[in-house]
Amino acid sequence: MKIQSELLPKHAIGGIGPSRRILVFALYLMLATGSCGPAWAEGKGFQVVTGPCHFTFPQDHGDHPGYRTEWWYYTGNLKADDGKWFGYQLTFFRTRLAPGADRQQWPRPASAWRTDQIFLAHAAVSDISAGDHMSEEKRARGAVGLAGVRRSESKITVHLGRWQAELAGDRHRLSAVSPSFSLALDLAPLKAPVAHGKGGYSRKGTAKERASCYYSITRLATRGTLTVGGRRFGVSGLSWMDHEYSTAPLDPGLQGWDWFSLQFDDGSELMLYGLRQDDGTWHPASSGTFVAADESPVHLSGTQFHVDVKRHWKSPHTGGIYPAAWVIEIPKLDLIVEVHPTLKDQEMRTEESTGVNYWEGSVKAIGQNSGQPVAGRGYTELTGYAGAFDAPL
Repeated sequence: MKIQSELLPKHAIGGIGPSRRILVFALYLMLATGSCGPAWAEGKGFQVVTGPCHFTFPQDHGDHPGYRTEWWYYTGNLKADDGKWFGYQLTFFRTRLAPGADRQQWPRPASAWRTDQIFLAHAAVSDISAGDHMSEEKRARGAVGLAGVRRSESKITVHLGRWQAELAGDRHRLSAVSPSFSLALDLAPLKAPVAHGKGGYSRKGTAKERASCYYSITRLATRGTLTVGGRRFGVSGLSWMDHEYSTAPLDPGLQGWDWFSLQFDDGSELMLYGLRQDDGTWHPASSGTFVAADESPVHLSGTQFHVDVKRHWKSPHTGGIYPAAWVIEIPKLDLIVEVHPTLKDQEMRTEESTGVNYWEGSVKAIGQNSGQPVAGRGYTELTGYAGAFDAPL
């Protein structure tokens, strides 16, 4: 993975220089537990999620800067005109380094470079037919136009350098350019946004504030182009979009999580996440959502589904041992599917900036839904398997 920095001059971020340590700190805050000191863990000075989120669209496609962390996640499986299959990921992260009270103590006049908002982005393409996984990473402060969120009457644009996601009511547009690949995709939502948990209030731990506001667009028809190895491909398929924001997302002591998004050929979709405890069991806050073909969502508690790991894969890069095949069973829905990666090595390695290594990749599913054969594709994210998930403070 290559990292492209757009932090530029060493002006202060809320009075602190943009050192590598700040960048490490920023991404860990987005991905790790609330183990970053009492003020961070308790959310002092930040907005905190404690109940239903009352989403309003398209406004809530935009940023929520009062919360500590936020991310916009796009993943998808696309078929080229010549029959080749690709998976892709484009993700934007936002983290707020200082709560509102701390901002009042900044020197005046404020520098145009000073900001408490840091943006990072990951992009990846899995060339499934060639067995190749390519990834890139970018980072920038949310100042002087380097990165941020722009709002207009017709759309919201999340951007970092030349990477961006445009979110409008009936159309999303994604673009990213890197030395090893590029993508330009148009996405049309086929279903309305689905709020997870209770009105978007998605528990991530025992305490009520250990939660996020979380929704997905579970099926977006996708067309556009991918450029890989200097060759341009016309592609089409399905994408999935997640948007989540929070201040204290996880309980201390959790090793990481396993997350699945699956799109089935009968028009239904499934999202599950398991929060792994130190003993390998899943925390009671683990949950999911099944979306029927008619768009009816069904909330799933952690006791209403079973995920059995059938095989593992050891990374030759990090030594991390990841699950590599699963059986997912949901008795109340009479749903059982086997899930397999379309490519073994889809590990995201960020040692040049954060040291956070995780597996995020394209998967295939086959099984039965209510006694009828079902197949599909999707994405899986696995964290905490290639090293401890503790922030390097």
